[in-house]
Amino acid sequence: MKFLVFTLFDDAKAAEVAQAADKVVKTPGQKTIAQYVCQGMAFSGLPPNATLAIAVVEAESNEALAASQYPLALAGATTWAVPVLEMPVGRGAAIEKKYRK
Repeated sequence: MKFLVFTLFDDAKAAEVAQAADKVVKTPGQKTIAQYVCQGMAFSGLPPNATLAIAVVEAESNEALAASQYPLALAGATTWAVPVLEMPVGRGAAIEKKYRK
């Protein structure tokens, strides 16, 4: 199952969060497909002096996902995972029709 994993942290914790992130990327049962760091305020209401990172992750189980998020929390980051459905580009109407049935 694929997830968008959002990681929010205070800039003062960047070193600790980066170290934890480097370790959890090797978590068994999970594959990181892509990682991004927002270069500006991604959402209104985010705290000042904070960084938001977004990863596209494929996890085999909830346990694998939790095993990668917990060390980030211990390093001072707030994480949340949003399950996503992959949709082929240009096939939105066909996918909608498939799920409408």
